[in-house]
Amino acid sequence: MTPVSLFSREQLRAPFTLVLLIAIPVLFVVAAAGVLSDFAEALGGSLAGDAAVALSAGWAAALLAGILGFFQAVSSRGADRRLALAGAGPARVALARIAASIVLSLIAAAAALTALLIRTGVAHPWHAAVAIAGFALVYLGIGVFVGSLLPAPLEGSLLVIFVFLLDAFAGPGMTGGSAPPWAVSRKAADVLIPAGSGTGSPARDWLGLGVAVVVALIAAFAAFVASARRRT
Repeated sequence: MTPVSLFSREQLRAPFTLVLLIAIPVLFVVAAAGVLSDFAEALGGSLAGDAAVALSAGWAAALLAGILGFFQAVSSRGADRRLALAGAGPARVALARIAASIVLSLIAAAAALTALLIRTGVAHPWHAAVAIAGFALVYLGIGVFVGSLLPAPLEGSLLVIFVFLLDAFAGPGMTGGSAPPWAVSRKAADVLIPAGSGTGSPARDWLGLGVAVVVALIAAFAAFVASARRRT
């Protein structure tokens, strides 16, 4: 069995992870999507209808991936350092960790997409799938980065949720103006909202999403390398 599959199974066999994979997509997409339009209207935004439902799936994937990435980083600190000292090296250990984290993030994205498809039809399902995966991978980077700096489970997970809330209520469609710099998932939202409303996205939005994902994954990889090298 490869290190990637071992790291992935270690996280997925936890009952709490399975509960999150079911509960968060249901809560966001099925139960809370209808409230999203009301929040957007109160904040001066224009988000409504199927676009709001689609965006809720992106947020579900983002929160799931951020939490899973955080706990992946926190739980792996000591083990990764021992593996690196045993001869695997920090870079190889980090590469296996980031690959396992990507697998977990794509599972989170698939859970959110499934809830979206059950809840409503999507005019551009493949566009929506890529955008939801983008949400997940961006928040993977955030979760891993926070976990590498703040290993305390309560404080670190609350910080991930705080970043998520700042992002969610300031992103595209939620306010009347343009999204601020701290709306870290805005590039993914720029693709997901049109996919939900039945329109396509220009090439610059796809490019922006790709750049955001690459930056997030580089940050996560660097955090795993640093954790594997760190002496405690």
